[in-house]
Amino acid sequence: MKLQANGNDKSADSAAARHPAQSRPLAVVGAIVILLVYQGYTLSIVGVASPWIAKTFNLDEVKLAELFAWMGVSALGSLILARLADRFGRRLIILGSLILAPLFTAGAAIAPNARIFAACEIVVSALLGGSVSSAIVLLAEELPVKQRARGQASAAFASALGGVLGYLIVPFLLAWGYTWRWLLVPSAFGWILAIPVARMLPSESQWSRAKSSGSAKRTHIWDIFHPLYRRRALAILSCAALDTIAGTAVNGWLYFEAVSILGLSPIFASTLVVTGMGVGMLGFPIGAWTSEKFGRVPTVAYVGGAAWLGAFAFYWGPGLVSWPFAWLLVSYCWFKIGSGVMTVGANSAETELFPAALRTTMFGWQGITAAAFSMLAQVLIAALIGPLNGLARVIRYFALLGIPSAIIFRLFIDETRGLTLEEASLEDQWNELRHGEGGAGYAETGELVEHRQR
Repeated sequence: MKLQANGNDKSADSAAARHPAQSRPLAVVGAIVILLVYQGYTLSIVGVASPWIAKTFNLDEVKLAELFAWMGVSALGSLILARLADRFGRRLIILGSLILAPLFTAGAAIAPNARIFAACEIVVSALLGGSVSSAIVLLAEELPVKQRARGQASAAFASALGGVLGYLIVPFLLAWGYTWRWLLVPSAFGWILAIPVARMLPSESQWSRAKSSGSAKRTHIWDIFHPLYRRRALAILSCAALDTIAGTAVNGWLYFEAVSILGLSPIFASTLVVTGMGVGMLGFPIGAWTSEKFGRVPTVAYVGGAAWLGAFAFYWGPGLVSWPFAWLLVSYCWFKIGSGVMTVGANSAETELFPAALRTTMFGWQGITAAAFSMLAQVLIAALIGPLNGLARVIRYFALLGIPSAIIFRLFIDETRGLTLEEASLEDQWNELRHGEGGAGYAETGELVEHRQR
């Protein structure tokens, strides 16, 4: 994309105004990495410990699916926190969540029954969901244009690294005679992380204060459906719905499938998951490179779409081959690499498509959509296990829903590669509309971005 000289000057002036000198990109990335390692570990515990949670609380497959479904209401809290982040700043939400989440994690660790356990986990998921939305958005706002995709790759890597830790720990806990509840102990001390994160995050920057005191106060939670952003919002929420059904089935039941249905020992099951997640981390730098080289949309549509075929293979092939463990390992690595690439491309695009006053609000809407369809997925899984003769067959079919999601992303999401945050999000047009300075912006959609790129 080429800009005229006066356009460059204006863009530079705008960037200088919105990214003050006190902003420290490396410190921001470091703070987000710490937060997301903690988040990845804490939110993975339910999936890691699902076989033993079921035994502790005397739950069969159907009741366990129902328990997981109820946990999806945490997205309501995440949506509220995401909206508050757009009104009052990202830093407050991140630090508040790091302080409060460990308290409820401790409650889950000592919960005497499934209901109290679920209630505590709902609050933890809500708090961390809201803080992660703020973290991902903060990366887009604080990093230079050419570093945004790499920043999202670092965030995704940190979350995945945290997510793999539980699988490394649980075999040793069981071998030493400890209960799965000990997995929650490190998370219960997560409040300690608030100290270094507070030092590394920027105090409310000029960019954040402008959003908090200016246009953000004149927006509403439903403004993502404004004509200027409606197509983008509906496309993202449609993708979120389909990906959530597929992802809830594939990821939520993977360890349960390996241990309780395929009969792998905890050591072999953990080896499978840890290896797949480790190899899958290659997807993050690949995703950053493809997002900058070819664009966010092709990255998600083509590589992300192909990833779901690996998930389908994981639940389809073990009973048909002579080396089932090798089949599981290869198909899982395929799925995780593709998922990593897709995550970087999707997060890079979503943080760039909406104005500052609606950026985390959009993540909150995506979270509530994901929660609703996660609950629906678990209900459908519980209902279809009998008619379809087994859990694996149900999940196999659900995995294919990720492919139409990739098609929707390709057709309806605007490419933002190489654009400043203000250009990609149509920030100026949005501010003009909010101030009542003309209605031309109502007609401007993704075609504006495509025209500028040409």
